[in-house]
Amino acid sequence: MNESPIFTRTYDLLRWLIPVTVKFPRQQRFVLAQAIQQTALTFQGQLIEAGNFRNPGAVLQQANINLTKLRSYLRLCHDFDLLSTGQYEHVSRMVDEIGRLLGGWIKTAK
Repeated sequence: MNESPIFTRTYDLLRWLIPVTVKFPRQQRFVLAQAIQQTALTFQGQLIEAGNFRNPGAVLQQANINLTKLRSYLRLCHDFDLLSTGQYEHVSRMVDEIGRLLGGWIKTAK
């Protein structure tokens, strides 16, 4: 389970995302940074839960919702110039790859 690419990519996302959001200006650290970190950590937790269920469909759907929230928060960060264009492109590629892996898992689970 934990050797699946989605777990590795999600872990890599968190390793990149948390240090970047910690450097946000103080006002945004308690709003957007906290929301991003919590959503990303919740997403990872949902993947771990889904990996332990025989029928993970409902948990995977919730994970998909959290991934959509994360995309939205990241876009806000870019719009507020908290993420440079290069950082936003990098994290968007990471999230898109995770989204494709999640979509495949959801299809397999049905």
